[in-house]
Amino acid sequence: MAQRIEQIFAVTAPGLESVCAAELRQSVGVHGQVEPGGVAFSGGPRELYLANLWLRSASRILVRVGEVTARDFPSFHRKTLQLPWGRYLRSGVPLQVRASSKGSRLVHTGRIAETLVAAIKRTIGSADPKAGVAEQLLIARMEDDRCLLSIDSSGELLHRRGYRTDGAQAPLRETLAAGILQLLGWDGMRPLLDPLCGSGTFLIEAALLAANQAPGSERDFAFTHWPHFRAGAWQLLCDEAQRGVRSSSVVIVGSDRDADSVAAARANAKRAGCARMIDVHCHDFADLRPPAGPPGLILCNPPYGLRVGGEGDLRPFYQRLGAVWRQQFSGWQVALFCPAGPLPAATGLPLQPVAELRNGGLPVTLFSCQL
Repeated sequence: MAQRIEQIFAVTAPGLESVCAAELRQSVGVHGQVEPGGVAFSGGPRELYLANLWLRSASRILVRVGEVTARDFPSFHRKTLQLPWGRYLRSGVPLQVRASSKGSRLVHTGRIAETLVAAIKRTIGSADPKAGVAEQLLIARMEDDRCLLSIDSSGELLHRRGYRTDGAQAPLRETLAAGILQLLGWDGMRPLLDPLCGSGTFLIEAALLAANQAPGSERDFAFTHWPHFRAGAWQLLCDEAQRGVRSSSVVIVGSDRDADSVAAARANAKRAGCARMIDVHCHDFADLRPPAGPPGLILCNPPYGLRVGGEGDLRPFYQRLGAVWRQQFSGWQVALFCPAGPLPAATGLPLQPVAELRNGGLPVTLFSCQL
């Protein structure tokens, strides 16, 4: 594959940058530069395709089209005309521009977007938007009169793997679940239990990781509609990924007392192609017992009163959770994903913070300890 080197940025949720950088080294074979909100790296079409196919923790993959300095809109229009839009866009593709401005003379984000679209249409030609063609996202970030222009190569956000149409209340994003597993050092070689599994996101992401299944293997991407997309090269990478899928006998078990959540978890696992790797049961978390064999990881995203738990005092629930784990799971690693404060303390476990993350815009901490 001929190498035209691009400047690429893998966007992540805050707190997952180091995980994404490690994935880039392992799955894409490049060393990236960690920055707030993601990882910057250089590469050609192969690296771009692999990043979309393999990164479990990234939200989207952006290609830097260029950077221009402008203090007025005529200058902005003139300079954006010179950028290589024809590499990425065809005439008639509908455009969506997401613009922001900070510390710059060009403060009207709507006009920034309109000026950019006008320059692009003049560059590649103007045509009526084609029916059934997905919008191509462009990101214009204006700061101190310098505008960084990027094009999204992913299309839909990467957490949309294609398997989850059945959801429970407050589901985790798949990218966040995969990042949490990697922050905890879970590599598919030891048992995993989720006693509050909801729609099964932790379980399914663990199964995909254990089977070495590429998370992007069952979905479409924006770059496949770019003018210089190489379908043959992309197919070779997908075929190589499929050959790398391995059989795994690791124990992955979930439970939830809500029957609808259990049904959703089972349906999602079936669509993800990993139903045979996961056991999901409908019962209270206290009824879950450790499987035979070596200890592993207990991981869950419990209710914390801000969404699912309502207004009631959840401290007794957390006290019971901690008591059950102390009694039943000696030798296991346990991990909770919940806000810092009285709730994790109520477990009575020696939980230590692993990472500060966000879930649905809320600050949430990943805690862990060894029993």
